[in-house]
Amino acid sequence: MGCKIFIDGQEGTTGLKIRNRLQGRNDLELLVIDESERKDLEARLEMIRQADISFLCLPDAASREIAERAGKDCRILDTSTAHRTDSSWVYGFPELSGPQRHRIRKSNRVAVPG
Repeated sequence: MGCKIFIDGQEGTTGLKIRNRLQGRNDLELLVIDESERKDLEARLEMIRQADISFLCLPDAASREIAERAGKDCRILDTSTAHRTDSSWVYGFPELSGPQRHRIRKSNRVAVPG
């Protein structure tokens, strides 16, 4: 199995769309949290630690909370607006400039434009 992906908030509109696009690919492994633990911060953090890449599909406050608690070595793509103007995050819009593509590829914190 390839890259392990966790979608925190996979029950919401954005999370469902990402999950549907990635489901069925044999080069990816989607990590799924037990329904009873999906609101448990520690259980979600454990899933993020296990994943190669995690998508945060959460409201801004929840994205900020879990991003602060996740280790800096955890690779996170945030779909909320919480980190889009945060200078410690890379804005995931590679069309802005060529060097941006390299920063996106190497960063552990990417704020995606939606």
